[in-house]
Amino acid sequence: QVQLVESGGGLVQTGGSLRLSCALSGSLFSLFDMGWYRQAPGKERELVAQIFTGGSTNYADSMKGRFTINRDNAKNTVNLQMNALRPEDTAVYYCRATRFYGRRYEHWGQGTQVTVSS
Repeated sequence: QVQLVESGGGLVQTGGSLRLSCALSGSLFSLFDMGWYRQAPGKERELVAQIFTGGSTNYADSMKGRFTINRDNAKNTVNLQMNALRPEDTAVYYCRATRFYGRRYEHWGQGTQVTVSS
C-alpha cells in the first residue's frame, strides 16, 4: 500500500539548483526513515542523504554543504534541495522509505532524472 513518487528532476547548468520532492502515500509516514539515493549509468546506487524519524540527518561526503534534506510529516513528503550542482551529480535520484515493525519494511520510488550540463 505504500508508494513513493519523486518529482522535481530536470536539466540544469553547472552551479544551478534543483529541489526534489518525494511523496509517500499510505500510513505512518512519520515512522519511516527516509532517504535519497542516486545511480549514474554504469555505477552502483549510492547514498545521497538520509533523514530519520527523530529528525537527524546524514549526508554523503560529496553532498555535504551543497544538499539539504528535510521532511514535512504533515504532507507526507521528503525533499532534497540541491545547490551548486556539478556534472558528476547527473544521475537518477531515488526516494527510499524504511521502518522496522516486527520485520523490515523497505520501499523505493521509481526515480527522477537529474542532468547537470557543463
